[in-house]
Amino acid sequence: MTEKREQVLGPEVALNKVTPCAACKLLRRRCAEACPFSPYFSPLEPHKFLAVHRVFGASNVSKLLLEAPEGLRADAANTLVYEANVRIRDPVYGCMGAIAALQQQLLSLQAQLDAVRAEILKHDVKISQAAAASSAPSISSKNSTIALAAISNNNISIQTATTHHHQGDHHLMRSSSAT
Repeated sequence: MTEKREQVLGPEVALNKVTPCAACKLLRRRCAEACPFSPYFSPLEPHKFLAVHRVFGASNVSKLLLEAPEGLRADAANTLVYEANVRIRDPVYGCMGAIAALQQQLLSLQAQLDAVRAEILKHDVKISQAAAASSAPSISSKNSTIALAAISNNNISIQTATTHHHQGDHHLMRSSSAT
């Protein structure tokens, strides 16, 4: 346990073996060698344990850390610190408030992206129409293909319209494919 304490605290604090961790300092108790908090709550950052203690309680945190696999305890302690800080800022929703805000932002950005893609597709159609009109000497003798975009429910479906020109009659044939 001493080696872990030295790794977390660094060389300047590790020289003093009696420096209690942030948890023991806050709880005003002697920091034992087998202290479950000392590897994760440095005396240099007492605010971290203070937040965790206020939200979850020292006993619950101790149980959580001891029940977690040893390789995951540092991640568990960091997660508890994050969740405690968020819960202090937003007591009602906690982490779920942040998650809901990010999901709303994602939906908004997806809608904006769909709108931009639709605009790009409109411009591509105009360019292909202009290119077909300027390169074809006689439109009535050739077939032209135009991509029409339809945006619905965040899905883009492409319809291909083929125009046949026979003696002035214009017939429109449509085929649909989803992309």
